[in-house]
Amino acid sequence: MTRFIAVVLALFASSTVLSQSLSVKSTDSRYLLKVEVTPAGILQYSLSFLGKQVVQPSALGFDLEKPKTKLNRFKLESVDSSYINQNWAPIWGEYATIKNEYKELVLHVKQTTNPAIQVAVRFRLFKDGLGFRYEFPSQTNLSHFVVKEENTQIVVGKNHTAFWIPGDYDTNEYLYNTTKLSEVHALAAAKKEKDIAVTSLVSDQTVQTPLLLKSADGLYISIHEAALRNYPAWLLNLNKANFSFESTLVPDAVGNKAYLQTPANTPWRTILVSNKATEILASTTILNLNEPTAFENTSFIKPQKFAGMWWEMHVGKANWPLAGGKHGANTENVKKYIDFAAAHKLDGVLVEGWNQGWEDWFGNWKENVFDFVSPYPDYDIQYLTKYAQSKGVRLIMHHETSGAVTNYERRMDTAYRFMNLNGINTVKTGYVGKIIPRGEHHDGQWMVNHYERVAAKAGTYGIMVDAHESVHPTGLHRTFPNWMANEAARGTEFNNAPTLGITPEHTTIIPFTRLMGGPMDFTPGMFHMKLNQFDPSRKTVIRTTLAKQLAFYITIYSPLQMVSDLPENYEGKMDAFQFIEDVPVDWADTKILAAEPGDYLAIARKDKKSEDWYLGAVTDENKRALALSLNFLSPGKKYEAIIYADADNADFEKNPEAYKISKQMVQSTDQLSFQLARSGGVAVRFRLMD
Repeated sequence: MTRFIAVVLALFASSTVLSQSLSVKSTDSRYLLKVEVTPAGILQYSLSFLGKQVVQPSALGFDLEKPKTKLNRFKLESVDSSYINQNWAPIWGEYATIKNEYKELVLHVKQTTNPAIQVAVRFRLFKDGLGFRYEFPSQTNLSHFVVKEENTQIVVGKNHTAFWIPGDYDTNEYLYNTTKLSEVHALAAAKKEKDIAVTSLVSDQTVQTPLLLKSADGLYISIHEAALRNYPAWLLNLNKANFSFESTLVPDAVGNKAYLQTPANTPWRTILVSNKATEILASTTILNLNEPTAFENTSFIKPQKFAGMWWEMHVGKANWPLAGGKHGANTENVKKYIDFAAAHKLDGVLVEGWNQGWEDWFGNWKENVFDFVSPYPDYDIQYLTKYAQSKGVRLIMHHETSGAVTNYERRMDTAYRFMNLNGINTVKTGYVGKIIPRGEHHDGQWMVNHYERVAAKAGTYGIMVDAHESVHPTGLHRTFPNWMANEAARGTEFNNAPTLGITPEHTTIIPFTRLMGGPMDFTPGMFHMKLNQFDPSRKTVIRTTLAKQLAFYITIYSPLQMVSDLPENYEGKMDAFQFIEDVPVDWADTKILAAEPGDYLAIARKDKKSEDWYLGAVTDENKRALALSLNFLSPGKKYEAIIYADADNADFEKNPEAYKISKQMVQSTDQLSFQLARSGGVAVRFRLMD
């Protein structure tokens, strides 16, 4: 750790109290962080970018329930500072190498009233943003303690445009709203959402993170958290009087927020700022604020594409329970999916509804609905695992807990041994319903610890995890690289919703919001947009073009990418399906080519196993022309560009499945122009020519 000189410590004498102010600039001088303890003992910070104040002086502190005290008046005891510049290699991800460079400032403060509790606030200033957290060292005055509320302020001070979802303790599966801060009405927005099954709404002024703001003068501000461990999720209460946010934490069953023991620390609070939307998407600050993996063995972790016995149930072809005569997870049906996966070089097949208990699983608060090892009698798991292995494919397990989390924790070892016995190394977990133990929330401390316990336990069995209905991700896939994906947002399954479903702009916003914390199992790859194949009365449709579905494999990153539609819906369109077959799920490099939240997005990614590049671009409900430079390609090399584009007459409402495929030779000095249909897209493979 190298001391840096850029920290300026100024002590200004006052008649009663010492005022203490510090400032530090980022290594590229674009950011300026100021921290001070005021004469009244208030600890506050502010943040500027390119000379513009982005966060006005904002207070830091806590309310503790035990001991019952307010931590809001402090005396500065000492200051530490350091500079770090290093590179590290993710096991999988969007980059082969990530630079971790920051200046660190640590303020050690002490409460000025009894009990004189010691707190440290650690700030890390990167070239792309700020992270800070509270730390409670071991001390005589504090051992076990209970947090009533964290009082972190973010005073933005202006009526920015916000891309937001309502505050909720149990779900983040909402459509994103785009409004001015003065127009945020979270409860009213949530009440329009008829498709949310489990909600614990907070207030009309509470929103969730990740939150994106855009100022009138063109600054993009992303607010989230990193390394959420042993602590509840962070929501934000909006004060419209001065356009400030104050943290509110998800409570437990009796209203407390967190139970901690010193030494302890909170997650990092992150604020990313740029005058370019592309830089927000390229930020690695949240990953850098997470700890490296402690796993000694990561050889079992393999990014993959997979088909699934899943969409059949959503469109009415099949069902999860055995009762009713439409059980989808039967041996012969799953064999067809295995054959499809093998024929198209997919790695796995997800099977939902394979295990007994689906007849009475939802909404009953029953603790022993599933045991995770008992297949239905028409599902021969031993035969199917061997059959899959003979085809070079693995089954993917599904563990729906129905919210009975204590039941799942009791049975995890048995369930994971059962997976090992059957050669299954990936599990999709689910938490639909109210949480047992009763009164806990999906995003509270108890459940945050549960998700981590699952990832850690699964890792000891060599199992990868894809969590649904979980808390929002915060970069923990660095620490637990087997925790590869989460849902934690509105994904493809909501296309089957009878009301709002997924709007065209939603998928141009989630990369700036939900994906800032980590990969999403969005389940792309839909080729049939009218969902009335098995029920002619259905009016629901998927509001994208087919080419946009291909582009999602680039714009919505996950190392576990589902090939989500029914195999028969790909028939007759196998030329377009070739892109899905070819596109990787692990990348050496990523370039954000063009972006504007709510409007459009274009990303290029380099395959980790070859010299090929892939490009995806999507738009909202508007037609759009995009001209993109190919300067990301290797200079002096020639590539064959295979372009999967919207047909000239494509339209998400009138002609969503119309596409065209073309090829041309290109190099790094070229530019490609694309015409994207309404809610359309384009996907391109750049194949290096020998």
